[in-house]
Amino acid sequence: MPASKAQQKAVSKYMKENYDEIKVRVDKGRKNIIKAHADSRSESVNGFINRAIVETMERDKEGVTSNE
Repeated sequence: MPASKAQQKAVSKYMKENYDEIKVRVDKGRKNIIKAHADSRSESVNGFINRAIVETMERDKEGVTSNE
């Protein structure tokens, strides 16, 4: 059963209020490789990308030397 117009509107409002969107472009064919990797770890592509960002930012922060 398809979602009603009211339900679609509610979901759209919730998404706008709770999430920012970032568009990521990858080379042709890379999307399938990323999806296969995420699937192999029982993750969504979105979940995998978010985890990769968080882990990289944490790793980068550990490697930064403070000049304070």
